[in-house]
Amino acid sequence: MILNEEQQAMLDGKYGEGAAYAMKIQVGIGECFDAPRMVPITRAHVALSNQAGDLWFAEKLLNAGAKCRIPPTVNPGFCIGHFTGSCAHPVSEEDAEHMRRTNAAYRGLGAVLSYNCTPYIASNVPNFGEVCAFSESSATPYVNSVWGARSNRESANSALCAAVTGYVPEYGLLLDENRKGNILVHVEANMKSDYEYHLLGMMGAKIGEGIPVFTGLPAHISPEALRNLGAQLNTSGAYGMYHIVGFTPEAPTLEAAFGGKKPQREVVITDKDLKEFEELFSDKAENGKVDFAMFGCPHFTLKETLYIAKQIEGKKLAIPMYILVSSDAAEMARRMGAYDILTAAGAELLSDSCPDQPCWHYLKGKVGITESPKCAYYPRRRGINFMIRDLDTCIEAALTGEVK
Repeated sequence: MILNEEQQAMLDGKYGEGAAYAMKIQVGIGECFDAPRMVPITRAHVALSNQAGDLWFAEKLLNAGAKCRIPPTVNPGFCIGHFTGSCAHPVSEEDAEHMRRTNAAYRGLGAVLSYNCTPYIASNVPNFGEVCAFSESSATPYVNSVWGARSNRESANSALCAAVTGYVPEYGLLLDENRKGNILVHVEANMKSDYEYHLLGMMGAKIGEGIPVFTGLPAHISPEALRNLGAQLNTSGAYGMYHIVGFTPEAPTLEAAFGGKKPQREVVITDKDLKEFEELFSDKAENGKVDFAMFGCPHFTLKETLYIAKQIEGKKLAIPMYILVSSDAAEMARRMGAYDILTAAGAELLSDSCPDQPCWHYLKGKVGITESPKCAYYPRRRGINFMIRDLDTCIEAALTGEVK
């Protein structure tokens, strides 16, 4: 790689040991992908995991004196209320200490402690063409596809290095020629709600490797539906980008989406495909009974939170309901009265939290219900099971304790 004077000085340690370590990793990544140079970034998001390797790396950079040139937003761990029991289900002291150290490390590095996996919707929104370093499975497809910004599928560690150095190697989705679609996906399914976009995104095995170009979708698609589509695409097939003809900025026409070339293959997605996935991916609940409902993987928006509050206002839930949101959405829900409605019904509105965290240990062996395949996918390794249904069915199940 050819480095400019500043980049070489950083690599040589003139900006400190931490910056040199981060730059060394960035250069190594660039060499792996034959990147000719480094380019500056203006935004970053770090998908911290609050796990041992993640914490080790963050503390290593911090102890070496690293500071973020580009303050990144960060993914959730679990809410501070779990430390004290104010979330009604406290964690072990060991897990609490791990989260405290994670919080301290990223604060020391100069990160924005957003603890939100969907910053691309409201708090860290790039402009068209802006070069970024985003990790987080739902974030990369959104910034590339919906906003037309440019980011590779960074890991939490490489995104943090980019935030420290202010640079990324130029390769992959940063280059025009790599942003064209090569799979034509005809959607014949009835995309009647945001939920169907979850299921569409989980068609990775049928779509195959590449950049999908979707046709047949409605003229208006909500931010929540686009969030769902990208989150599940990256879960089912590691897609960093997609196009929707006539909707996403780099796909005004089919020809533009494919860069004037013909698709390598064509795929048709039907209602049958979506329904079959829903049934196959769902865990079985004995006699249709479920133990809890969980929403917010990716984090729910204020709009979705208000919708749930409206559906359960004046009622009592039969099972616990957990709604995971950003701290911004949680604060607005408080101001607008939705928090009080949810609490009165027996629901918990939690900010800063992710389903794939040790704070949910007491749900092991139980069967929950969710509208998000991603929410079902990750907690399974912790022994937590899920049925997948549309949001209204999930709400009804939370009120009755069973899926009809």
